[in-house]
Amino acid sequence: MNRTVATDQAPEALGPYSQAVVSGDFIFTAGQIGIDPATGALVAGGIGPETRQALANIAHVLEAAGAGMRSVAKVTAYLADLADYAQFNRAYEKFFEGHKPARAAVQVVALPGGARVEIDAVASRY
Repeated sequence: MNRTVATDQAPEALGPYSQAVVSGDFIFTAGQIGIDPATGALVAGGIGPETRQALANIAHVLEAAGAGMRSVAKVTAYLADLADYAQFNRAYEKFFEGHKPARAAVQVVALPGGARVEIDAVASRY
């Protein structure tokens, strides 16, 4: 049976979906953009700050599900412009020091709210 996860430490879902779903020993997060849950607004400053905020949001969702960033096995990143890839990587690597999940990064036409990046993750509860 699946269990949905919700925390006020991350932005509320922008549509009819859950922040995450726990299915067996796996946690599937919804995509997170760089919304500050305290203000409900996209953080300023572009790809670096947005990446850090999106990953912080994921960390809070995983914590609410009983896991953490070290339990992340797979990440998918959706970038509005692959020209931001190097800056994205610099912000991203700080969240995964000593731990390198599998990852895909793709360019997309647009993201909600004019975001530069959206990130989702699959983690385990081991």
